[in-house]
Amino acid sequence: MRTTDILNIWGKGQLLAFSGLEGKTDFSEGLVLRTEDTAALQIKLPVEQGRIVFGSGKPESCFLSSDAFRTDGAEGILVDSYHLLMEGDVTIEDLPESIGVLRKEGRTLLGVKAHFRPEWMGLDFPAEFERRLRFFAGLPDFGLSEEGSLKTLAKACSQLKGQIYSPYGTFPYRWTTPDRWPHRAMWLWDSVFHAIGLRHLDWKLAKEILAAVLEFQQDEGLIPHMMSPRKISTITQPPILAFGIRLLTEERMDEAFLRRSYPRLKRYVEWIMAHRDSDGAGLVEWEIEGNPLCRSGESGMDNSPRFDSAVQLDAVDFNAYLSLECESLSKIAQQLGMEEDAEKWTARRNHLNALMNERLWNAEEGIYMDFDLHSGKQTGIAASSGFLPLICGAPSREQAERLLGHLNNPETFGTPFRVPSISRKCNSFYQKDMWRGPVWININWLIAFGLDRSSWKDEARKLLEETVREEEKYYLKYGTFFEFYDDRRECDPPELMRKGTCSSSSPYHQALYDYGWSAALYIDMIHQLQQKRERTIV
Repeated sequence: MRTTDILNIWGKGQLLAFSGLEGKTDFSEGLVLRTEDTAALQIKLPVEQGRIVFGSGKPESCFLSSDAFRTDGAEGILVDSYHLLMEGDVTIEDLPESIGVLRKEGRTLLGVKAHFRPEWMGLDFPAEFERRLRFFAGLPDFGLSEEGSLKTLAKACSQLKGQIYSPYGTFPYRWTTPDRWPHRAMWLWDSVFHAIGLRHLDWKLAKEILAAVLEFQQDEGLIPHMMSPRKISTITQPPILAFGIRLLTEERMDEAFLRRSYPRLKRYVEWIMAHRDSDGAGLVEWEIEGNPLCRSGESGMDNSPRFDSAVQLDAVDFNAYLSLECESLSKIAQQLGMEEDAEKWTARRNHLNALMNERLWNAEEGIYMDFDLHSGKQTGIAASSGFLPLICGAPSREQAERLLGHLNNPETFGTPFRVPSISRKCNSFYQKDMWRGPVWININWLIAFGLDRSSWKDEARKLLEETVREEEKYYLKYGTFFEFYDDRRECDPPELMRKGTCSSSSPYHQALYDYGWSAALYIDMIHQLQQKRERTIV
């Protein structure tokens, strides 16, 4: 990848942190910085206080990666987890007691006092800056020629680099986080999506990311949805781990890794079947919470109207993911020569698909819907989850055609930017708020995967192209990848709500910036599209 004319967009919300690719990170006391609209950085961790200012307005020109920057009047490098070394005209404001500053001969060293190393002042700054640039020189560009795509790809790679932690405490491997602030921890399905993108840059690192998640399996088989050096959660998240490992090992076989992983993946799927099927009828239900702004964090679709009044739902997405896991476990078992296991997992996958078609398919609306165990009927809410049985091959040809029809129907899911998180026919629930309307990159990626495996390859390609163009549009405008995007193209991502409001003072109530899987899956989608173009040319 080229190293000129990239990462030259300065905007609010871009995160800077020392990467686990460069050395040891520190979850508790490491520095994390966030850009403002103007030439300034906010200190977000280890304490949320302090500003670093090196200009009065937005920089006229810049280079801004996840661990180094250069603007009109100053430049800086995160030299380790605790220190930012800068050259040029720098002003420090409102610094907390725990952060120290040393100035000498045009240099400023800002660092965490408990780990302060004045000797960093003597660093060969130009050589180190050039070394950080060489990171990009070693990355693939997948044959891209479009300027906007090349710039967006460079940002995706830089952002992912900044989201990598080194081994730490109970984490024996390198691991990733959705964002170094405010989430910070490792999350189950986020990690899988990160690995799917990272496999094109560093296959061994992608393998480590998934191995790190497996390390936190509990004795009974549960893999928590969130894990950090301080705590782990008691619920799970969309089960796509076996699928992620399958994708990695289809690209490069690693039998030892599969043999270590398979027993854990097996126990995890068996835990789900034993603990998330409350009526014993064979379909599984997400854990439902009392928080009206996050009724099902376990599903990943926290505030979807699917869950507004739910107690227990046979959930379309949960069963589709579980069926895909069974299929993936079957393929892994075959690779390991475990034919009896492979047949068992295929039978379970086929049984789940049959149950989904029997209970969750809505023939009148032509889409899959959740089934409410208390009312004994479907909920009537058509959501993007209704397309996910495509990923496990559940729909018949006729059902798949009806699903495809929705993607092109402006009255349901054929919005200006597809695929909205709920149908336009469910307009009474619609809000520009997370899963109540906006588009999520991971769901688009999954739907495209499902279309492709259903032989709707042109439609899959069109959805991928539409998705990467939207991400590129807003990267080139704001310099970041967002958590979700407006399905109706009526407002930009920073104007969207998050759990009831859009508040500049709360990171949890605004669309998150520099969001992990939006960047990781951009890399994979670009790779897919370039491969499709090459096959077309041949």
